[in-house]
Amino acid sequence: MTNEIPDAVPAEPITEKIALAWTHTTRFLTTASQLIHLPATDLPEIAFVGRSNAGKSTAINTLAQQKRLAFASKTPGRTQNINLFELGPKDAADALFADLPGYGYAAVAKAAKMRWQKVMADYLEVRRSLSGVVLMVDSRLGLTDLDKQLLDFVAARISSGEIKLLVLLTKADKLNRRGADAILRSTTDYLAELSTESSDVAVTLFSALKKSGVGDVALALREWVLAHRLPDAVAGAEPDQPTD
Repeated sequence: MTNEIPDAVPAEPITEKIALAWTHTTRFLTTASQLIHLPATDLPEIAFVGRSNAGKSTAINTLAQQKRLAFASKTPGRTQNINLFELGPKDAADALFADLPGYGYAAVAKAAKMRWQKVMADYLEVRRSLSGVVLMVDSRLGLTDLDKQLLDFVAARISSGEIKLLVLLTKADKLNRRGADAILRSTTDYLAELSTESSDVAVTLFSALKKSGVGDVALALREWVLAHRLPDAVAGAEPDQPTD
């Protein structure tokens, strides 16, 4: 009689319920005003970026199903640092969310704008653990010039397959069906030029108020994390630092 090794049991499919249970574990980790102050990590990091009034913090709170996890102020431009959040079991985190400073708020002093832009640019360009970017865009405005500049900045990393991109058209509850379809189509057409791999770039309508799109986003982000493979790295690498 021969002993046969049984076939591996297929992994359980990831459902929205499972993905939302995962995002519900989101918890604050640390904040930093400069890239060198962020902890070095091998965990995949997903950055939330967008204009100051696009709803970044609100989206994080909605995904986490927690009201006051990320600071959501009625005054745009209040988020001045990179805020990191852990996900997964407390003793075995498996991913990080990064809430980046908003951009495009006119009332912010020029010096502060320049500092935030430098921090964000450094992060998006050299952060080794960055595996995905979630760009928040007010669905009533569509992609602004500043949004397009940010997309151009990360286009090379997206095209190379190094990071993935999800554009959330926020405040979609403010649009009627025709308006929603139109902004979804125009944004999709613009993003098609960023990558030859359709799986690297996606766009979806999102409403924190109506909770629409929340499950889809949680599912997409969970799949990003599960599929993530960091490039070979030297053990004990120093924290990421911007190049001169």
